[in-house]
Amino acid sequence: MNSHSDISDQLIIAISSRALFDLDESNAVYEQKGVQAYAKYQIEHENDILKPGVAFPLVKKLLNLNQYDPYVEVILLSRNSADTGLRVFNSIQHYELDISRAAFTNGANPYHYAQAFKSHIFLSANPVDVKNALNAGCAAANILASKISDSDSKQLRIAFDGDAVLFSDESERIFQEQGYEAFVSNEKQAARLPLQAGPLTGFLIALHKLQNQLPTDECPIRTALVTARSAPAHERVVRTFRAWNIRIDEALFLGGLDKGEFLQAFDADIFFDDQLGHCLSASQHVATGHVPDGVKNES
Repeated sequence: MNSHSDISDQLIIAISSRALFDLDESNAVYEQKGVQAYAKYQIEHENDILKPGVAFPLVKKLLNLNQYDPYVEVILLSRNSADTGLRVFNSIQHYELDISRAAFTNGANPYHYAQAFKSHIFLSANPVDVKNALNAGCAAANILASKISDSDSKQLRIAFDGDAVLFSDESERIFQEQGYEAFVSNEKQAARLPLQAGPLTGFLIALHKLQNQLPTDECPIRTALVTARSAPAHERVVRTFRAWNIRIDEALFLGGLDKGEFLQAFDADIFFDDQLGHCLSASQHVATGHVPDGVKNES
């Protein structure tokens, strides 16, 4: 039983079992032989500890923030049944992860529970669940097969793309529909008009709020904006953060350069982008979450 009956003031992360652990082997059983064979397989192997998945190092660092105070709540959302989910909880206990709340949905889409738990973000390896969560107004990202972080750093480092992730896709839409010149012209004219919020704005605000409660001299959380924008389209971004009263620790305006090596240089624990091509490139370097929102994900 969790001693905290109110978690409303915490950073709440909902995560699927396939993002947290490497379930490729058992997922292959499910896809090839069906749900009954999968259930049998999981029960037979319930004492076999699962290997860490892509988001495991991120979750470990998030939970590590609770050494200062109970700041973070990680909640497991799983399409397993409670019966087949026993292996997942055995693995959680083996790695001594402080995760006590869970929803096992026995095949149903679990995103409703991300909302019910008032999660700031839902991280899943199921793109359908992620899309449904975003459509329902819940911040979510599809965790891609990525290079797993082997960083020794204890600092949690989270990087975000800008348009259609932290901001709405209003400017991206002009770029896609009218081209680069129209985009630049619009951004110069609207430089003092803050951008609308994007799907992950609430998550960034929650991170910023947490940063303000943690030691400032060596803050254990560091954030970065990694965007294809460059001058003069940078000004509107800077003024938007100022209007939101948000601190972003690092801002990289790359002017269309490939983001992967810069994310590696930042030592990101995770990077969020709306464009699948950018995500696949970034995933060669760091753990990556695709946010399938905005104009580039409409087709």
